[in-house]
Amino acid sequence: MNITVLGATGRTGREVVRQALARGHHVTAVARDPSSLALDGERLRGVAGDVRNPSSLSLDGQRLRGVAGEVRNPESMTRALAGAETIVSALGVAEGERPGVLTDGARAVVASGAGRVVWLGAFGTGPSAAAAGRLTRTMLKAMAARLPDKVEADAAILAFGGTVFHAGPLSTGPLSPAYRAAGLAEAPRRLFPARVSRATVAAAMLDEAEAPRFAGQVALPLER
Repeated sequence: MNITVLGATGRTGREVVRQALARGHHVTAVARDPSSLALDGERLRGVAGDVRNPSSLSLDGQRLRGVAGEVRNPESMTRALAGAETIVSALGVAEGERPGVLTDGARAVVASGAGRVVWLGAFGTGPSAAAAGRLTRTMLKAMAARLPDKVEADAAILAFGGTVFHAGPLSTGPLSPAYRAAGLAEAPRRLFPARVSRATVAAAMLDEAEAPRFAGQVALPLER
């Protein structure tokens, strides 16, 4: 397959890229600085693309200049996603970054018209809030300023027919040999959400990209 990976240089994105290449796919790795991916191969192509909230930037000709003077190209993501067949997104929000990045990214994905989309979200937000339980929802209030961005982005992807994976706290552990993807009805009932390794999340997302089971739904990546 030809798979476009968003957030390719993040910790989860790197794992998606690595596993996709290991499975024999052709990968377009989209990131602000794809050269930092530190992977190469004839089936890997790095493309610069930057998702930014336009409201936080000022117009400077055909480019945008950030509040710190950093020059950004608002059309870079549109070009990066042009012709994308399957998109797997591991986009996240960096500490201190203004809300809106995920929503802007989701809009760019929808505008691309890709045939298949797999998007990474957070367990306990939006549709999975009830399944997560009261304690988890209380903990998530610490990130209240970022929740609307996550929920809106997820909603856009679901309405487009994509699959949104709601993962619990992420770890750097190995791929679980017993991993699986489950629907919200199968969410484990726990006081705290189960941790899941980035390798496991990447594998579950790639399985969905290869053979969709939860199109237009929220799925959970589980280690067992």
